[in-house]
Amino acid sequence: MPLEFSSSDDAPAREHVLGVLTDDACREIIAVLEEPLTVPEVADEIERPLSTTYRKLDRLTDSGLVKKTGARPGREQKSRYVTDFDRIAIDLDDARNLCVDVDRSNDDSLALWKTDL
Repeated sequence: MPLEFSSSDDAPAREHVLGVLTDDACREIIAVLEEPLTVPEVADEIERPLSTTYRKLDRLTDSGLVKKTGARPGREQKSRYVTDFDRIAIDLDDARNLCVDVDRSNDDSLALWKTDL
């Protein structure tokens, strides 16, 4: 059964979406990223080692579900991570092909976190 991807935004590496969604640690990370967090903050929240947290954040970033942002103004320069989607839908099309649709946020309230990394 072929896997097709569509999106309201063309983020890279959509083929990884299903893989990260089946990973417990990745789902835990998605759940805690209500606001941008540093890697140590994420690791503390999900109670996992830093090495695991870095690895899972890399997978989530490669899948396009999480993005790396800059530091808060006036704070030590550390990258932060935040989710980069509003909705994920998995469906079958008319030909019974599995489709994944990732809707991206158009929320500009995170603009203060954006940098040219």
